[in-house]
Amino acid sequence: MPQKSCFVVMGFGKKTDYATGRVLDLDKSYEYIIKPAAEEAGLVCKRADEIVHSGTIDVPMYEQLLTADVVIADVSTSNPNAFYELGVRHALRPYTTITMAEDKMVFPFDISHIAIQKYHHLGEDIGYGEAVRMKGVLKSAILTILDNPKNDSPVYTFFTDLEPPMRKVIAQAVARAAPSAAFAGPVAPAPASDGSTQTVSELLKQADAAMGASDFLTAKSLLKVVRGIAPKDPFIAQKLALATYKSGIPTPIAALQEAAGILSELKPETSTDTETLGLWGAVHKRVWDLTGQRPNLDGAIFGYEKGFSLKNDYWNGINLAFLYNVRAANSTGREAIADQVLAERTRRQVLTICEAALTGNAAGGAPHERYWLFATMAEAWLGLGDKQKSDAYLAQAAAVTPQPAAWMIDSTREQLARLSKAIGNADQASRQDQPNYVK
Repeated sequence: MPQKSCFVVMGFGKKTDYATGRVLDLDKSYEYIIKPAAEEAGLVCKRADEIVHSGTIDVPMYEQLLTADVVIADVSTSNPNAFYELGVRHALRPYTTITMAEDKMVFPFDISHIAIQKYHHLGEDIGYGEAVRMKGVLKSAILTILDNPKNDSPVYTFFTDLEPPMRKVIAQAVARAAPSAAFAGPVAPAPASDGSTQTVSELLKQADAAMGASDFLTAKSLLKVVRGIAPKDPFIAQKLALATYKSGIPTPIAALQEAAGILSELKPETSTDTETLGLWGAVHKRVWDLTGQRPNLDGAIFGYEKGFSLKNDYWNGINLAFLYNVRAANSTGREAIADQVLAERTRRQVLTICEAALTGNAAGGAPHERYWLFATMAEAWLGLGDKQKSDAYLAQAAAVTPQPAAWMIDSTREQLARLSKAIGNADQASRQDQPNYVK
């Protein structure tokens, strides 16, 4: 007897919840809760990125939505694709569908007629206790609906005389869809060493490994293949943009311009995705460093400014404050003074954010996170003119155990030197009538 199957409907990688501005790593939900719960319940569990296929991802996805014994839909971050696929499942099958979401999600419409299993997500991770609790809850729910299936689809609940579609008809529709999908010409998945087709999940793992080894060109090549399979997923586009500008191929400026083109497709001008905005800011900041062209400085400030407004995080904030000083150094009179004031206000906000993080859950977090919190406070106090406090926090950053990597300390000291120079030039520019271009 074949083993029962579970298909998981959700985004993969990091996704932004536009209602709250939080970025959630949905892979953690899948790896720590959903997949182990399904497997402990005796099911073979797969997500769309784990399905071996060629061409578009849509055909095998619809096949799974129809045939899977259980479908688990995690609609966290109000992912429109997940909601759509959940709707398809509800239309195809009266029962054995479980809907779940993280507990801070603001639902975009009335879901009172759908039972939602809620769990607590920390953003980048999920607490061990919560993962164990939710895994048990989900496993119990799976076993219950398999033993005693009841309508969980609002479609079949409201239309009691409705019959599920016949399998033969759906199979014919899927077969008809396959050739047309292939004709659309997506990039085919890369063949594995044994000649089989690799899944999106496997390709992403290889790309991450290449990024970790600073082999950005290989990562870029792998991510271009993944993007051909899932062309509308912003997470893939973001990773591809990062690998592209890190590669520096064929030249650093050309790589940055190519990355900006990839990000442009995500519409950063209107986007509320903080990952997109952070990358947009980083790319334009680097182009500014290389070219000194003012539109790139303004583009960098736009990305960090909007990202800081949405996310209220120290990383966007400290970059934004620095760029305000840089723009002040490239302005005159009251314009320069205005940016200096904005830089100071932003740094005070950043200090508040860092202090809260160091006294909250982050106090027991990863050492590298504590390092950057202290280093950020050192930069903020230097920007506010208090070198004594800056030196004290820099010493705390260096004292984090295990000892920070040498490149982290070097990077911080280099940034502090750049900040001192930018502030000095901004002070001079505020008293002049001509811009003082500083690199």
